[in-house]
Amino acid sequence: MKLLNEILDHNRNFVENEEYVQYKTTKFPDKKLVVLSCMDTRLIDLLPSAMNVKHGDMKMVKNAGALVSHPFGSIMRSILVAVLELNADEVMVIGHHDCGMGKVNYDSIREKMEARGIKKETIDDLKYAGIDVKTFLKGFDSVEESVRESVDMIANHPLMPDGVPVHGLVIDPNTGKLDLVVDGYQSV
Repeated sequence: MKLLNEILDHNRNFVENEEYVQYKTTKFPDKKLVVLSCMDTRLIDLLPSAMNVKHGDMKMVKNAGALVSHPFGSIMRSILVAVLELNADEVMVIGHHDCGMGKVNYDSIREKMEARGIKKETIDDLKYAGIDVKTFLKGFDSVEESVRESVDMIANHPLMPDGVPVHGLVIDPNTGKLDLVVDGYQSV
C-alpha cells in the first residue's frame, strides 16, 4: 500500500470515530503567540512540550531553518497575519542545534538536483529571471546568528506594529533545553 492510501484510510477512520473532537479550538491563539520554527521532525512534539504550550495556544509557522529570508515572502506574511488578524501579541523565532540548514552546501544540493533530473541548463537559466539559486539555497554557519537576523528582520519590518516583542531562542533537539538569544522585551 502506498503512503497516500494509508493516510486516506486512516483519515476515514479518524473522521468516522470523531477523533477530531479533541482538537477543536478557535483560530485565535490562546497565548497570543506566533512561533517561527524549523520543520525538523524532532521538534514536532518536543518544542510545544518544552515551551509548555498546548494545542490552541500558539500559531506555528515552520520552514527549513526557521529563517525569514525575504522581508516580503510567505513567512513574513504569515507572521504579520498572525499579529494583525489573529491577535498574536508576541513573536518567537526558535532555531535549533544540529539544524540541516547549517549543513546545506550549494554544490552538494545542485548535484542532487541534477541527479534527480533537473537539467543543468534549467538551474543556470534561472539567473535570467533574477534568481540566484546559490543565494536562494544558502544555509547558515551559526544558528544563533541566523536567529538574530530573522528576529531583526521581523522586529524592524515596516508593517510590524510598534510594541510587539520579537524573541529569539535556540532549542536543543535532544533535550528540549531552550537558550535565549534575543529578549524581545528589551527592544519594546
